[in-house]
Amino acid sequence: MSNFNTLLFGIYPYIAIAICIVGCWIRFDREPYTWKAHSSQMLSNKGMRMASIFFHVGVIFILLGHFVGLLLPEAIYHYFISTADKQLLAMVSGGFFGIICLIGLVMLIHRRLTNDRVRANSSKSDIFILFLLLVQLVLGLMTIAVSSQHMDGSVMVQLANWAQSIVTFQGFEAAAYIANVHIIYKLHVFVGMTMILVFPFTRLVHIISMPIWYFGRKYQVVRQR
Repeated sequence: MSNFNTLLFGIYPYIAIAICIVGCWIRFDREPYTWKAHSSQMLSNKGMRMASIFFHVGVIFILLGHFVGLLLPEAIYHYFISTADKQLLAMVSGGFFGIICLIGLVMLIHRRLTNDRVRANSSKSDIFILFLLLVQLVLGLMTIAVSSQHMDGSVMVQLANWAQSIVTFQGFEAAAYIANVHIIYKLHVFVGMTMILVFPFTRLVHIISMPIWYFGRKYQVVRQR
């Protein structure tokens, strides 16, 4: 196993996660009013609703699928489904929601680049994160074609072992699991880690926003007789 592989898949994930956590904390503490989705719907609603629904429905199911697929141990899911069937399920569901997400994302990119009002109010990070999402989504769909060449689920197990080793702080062992997988999987993982790294500096922070302070705030008198 090369040192480069260890750096990318055994060390880089922890760098990305550390920057994400510290960056989110600093941004929330020092620039709380930037912690939002920066919605452009008020600028132009044309084509926004369908694109947003397609993108968000797709990405939510994709994230849930990745979370369950990568972090659920074999010892648990083997009670319900075999490794090969789990891979087939991941390919079918991932392909379906991936295409839905791709349609919505392309529509959002087209709107942001061609609508003058939206483009004028878009930051460089807005454009960057949309195209980074596009690259990651295309790579994810490409993994389906690669996965069809080995339907025994062996590579899926390797990727799951990598993810589970990362979250249990076994970085060097994690890098070994992913050393021999197809380059498409490696690119998909690398871009995913990069998205975690840039997370605090983009509009993506709204993903982890919850209105919990609303329930504890004092009543506001908006109008008084």
